[in-house]
Amino acid sequence: MKRILIIGCGDIALRTLTRLVHRYRVYALVRNPEYCAGLRNLGVIPMVGDLDDRTSLVRLAGLADGVLHFAPPPVNGNIDTRTRNLLSVLSRGTLPSCMVYISTSGVYGDCKGAWVSESHALNAQSPRAQRRVDAERQIRDWARRNEVRASILRVPGIYAATRLPLSRLQQPCIVAAEDGYTNHIHADDLAVISLAALERGKPCRVYHASDDSQMKMGEYFDAVADAHGLPHAPRMTRCEVQRAVSPVMWSFMNESRRLGNKRIKQELKVVLKYPTVADFLSEMKR
Repeated sequence: MKRILIIGCGDIALRTLTRLVHRYRVYALVRNPEYCAGLRNLGVIPMVGDLDDRTSLVRLAGLADGVLHFAPPPVNGNIDTRTRNLLSVLSRGTLPSCMVYISTSGVYGDCKGAWVSESHALNAQSPRAQRRVDAERQIRDWARRNEVRASILRVPGIYAATRLPLSRLQQPCIVAAEDGYTNHIHADDLAVISLAALERGKPCRVYHASDDSQMKMGEYFDAVADAHGLPHAPRMTRCEVQRAVSPVMWSFMNESRRLGNKRIKQELKVVLKYPTVADFLSEMKR
């Protein structure tokens, strides 16, 4: 690979491209032209276009050897039309040899706290997760037809120093006896996993981009509060919390699962900088 195209220039993409620019020619699709100057300063070639407008993407055809697809689906519907538009344009020129797509662990739905492998049945219960399932299917079908090596990263809650749920601590959590398991990955580790999948991922392979933590959601919030010297979030029963929080927040709190992560270690050879949330919080306090 010589040329890499990044789709979706958010936080994870920025952490990733700084690891890429010294080894590859890096292009990045941006919707807002105001971001172009900053990307050029980082050694990236910006490409202005909008995933919701297929005609604006024509310059992406045949552009790159590898694609990192970090863009979220649209906010409505059950179909990821953005991924559909991207794949349509990429099919017009010389195909990339590989693609990495960041999905969500929400595609499994509620697993009642069970351990989940990458082959677990999908049971997306929110429209947001259903759109991710659609994107995964589109990418895997397209990759098989065109012999492109595609990796799907199913990602849980992403955290970093700037991505901790400090404002969330004022809202209630579920009492420990009724609480569910949550999963996490540090943003820097996710960037490393993305690059490892780009270089070493197997064809049409799913990977859990998750750390080794085994925490219930309330434990996570308590740990963040303790690290910042803040009060713990109040605890309530599940029924009380459901009435107190937004439907979007409840959709996260109502699902419980534990993600196995052997594949990223055995196949992608990833060594996590922060194996657990506690490792990061301890370093942050030093």
